[in-house]
Amino acid sequence: MRIEKVKGTRDLLPEEMAKRRWVFERIRDVFERYNFHEILTPTFEYTALFQLRSGEEVVEQLYAFEDKGGRNLSLRPDMTSSVARLFVNQFQNAPKPVKWYYIANMFRYEEPQSGRYREFWQAGVELIGSDKVEADAEVIALLVESYLATGLREFTVNIGDRILLDEFAKMLGVSDDVGLMRLIDKKDKMSREDFIGSLREFGLSDEGIEKVLALIEIKGKPDEVLPKAEELFTSEKAREEIKRLYELVELLKAYGVYDFVLIDLGIARGFDYYTSVVFEAIAPNDLGIGSIGGGGRYDNLIEVFGGKPTPATGFAIGIERLIPILESKGLIPEPKLRPDVYVVPIGKDLELRAKAIEIAQNLRKKGITADYDLMGRKLKKALDYAGRLDVPIVVLVGKKDLAEGRVTVRDMVTGEQIAVKIERVSEELSRLLRG
Repeated sequence: MRIEKVKGTRDLLPEEMAKRRWVFERIRDVFERYNFHEILTPTFEYTALFQLRSGEEVVEQLYAFEDKGGRNLSLRPDMTSSVARLFVNQFQNAPKPVKWYYIANMFRYEEPQSGRYREFWQAGVELIGSDKVEADAEVIALLVESYLATGLREFTVNIGDRILLDEFAKMLGVSDDVGLMRLIDKKDKMSREDFIGSLREFGLSDEGIEKVLALIEIKGKPDEVLPKAEELFTSEKAREEIKRLYELVELLKAYGVYDFVLIDLGIARGFDYYTSVVFEAIAPNDLGIGSIGGGGRYDNLIEVFGGKPTPATGFAIGIERLIPILESKGLIPEPKLRPDVYVVPIGKDLELRAKAIEIAQNLRKKGITADYDLMGRKLKKALDYAGRLDVPIVVLVGKKDLAEGRVTVRDMVTGEQIAVKIERVSEELSRLLRG
């Protein structure tokens, strides 16, 4: 019986893994330069953890199951809930802020499409313990710097605010503010007509619909948009939040990332746990990929999971969305899936084979990527194989050479061959590889 891979999953081959590792290393380097430290939580948790605050849409997409002990468990759909659980379990009395990052796989049962799979990877950070606007600025700047580290330049980080959306819902007289936010959050996935129809079904009057349409048009550079927000929102709470946004923008200028920032008051983000500033990264593309990352402030989540009231903020980068965009722009280097040196024993004598292995091992210890002919090929086939791999240098270990304490080094590009004493092989190959 032939068994196929599960829908929404992928087999990642060496070339793809090399590209992913390239991206991970650059993002990880930025995270650590900001003094965030890596963690990893269990792949599955009690289902109740995700039901508490992940949001209706995510709960419906859980890979939930009952284990052999009758426990109701789910594969993690995101990391923030697990991080909050970890913090409550062990770190409530730790010095603040706690600055953690992760690079891990998540699972959601949703319809696969461009940049979206049922198993997917995220790279993210959580900053726990600070309610200051400086914390919001830090994570937004870190998000920008993470994309820049991969070579991406054409993108924006669009900033919204859940408090302002709450105040907007009050202005409209809407009691189900979370329901309204979910609708607004889905606006980019619908046509204008379908969005208006959904707002009408939600119960908004024509006047209310016009106000929502006006709100989602408040988008652009902060210096242009925030004065419009001041005109729209009149409550004291809203004015305090707009003041916070002004401060946030000034701090982002200090971080040097202002050019990548927009204000978009129509951003809600899908999770119910966001409480204030939210944001998402958008990179224009022809691949049908929307947001390539996002996050925001979640000041109530720790308390919901049984901890002391603790403010927090963070983000996640969608790796499955980011990599295709980087590839389309030619920003990921082609991986080198070949050794620098291929060592071939000429003959089947045990002494030759053992010496070839010894040479390969010495090269590896010197930091040179080396492979050894494990198939017992004859010389011509071994050279053909090395040519197909695009190996630049082959070391030939023959009986006559070995008796004279040397090997033959072949340049596979020029075809030139030189004899090298065995004790100088590593030194000579290092010189040749440096070019």
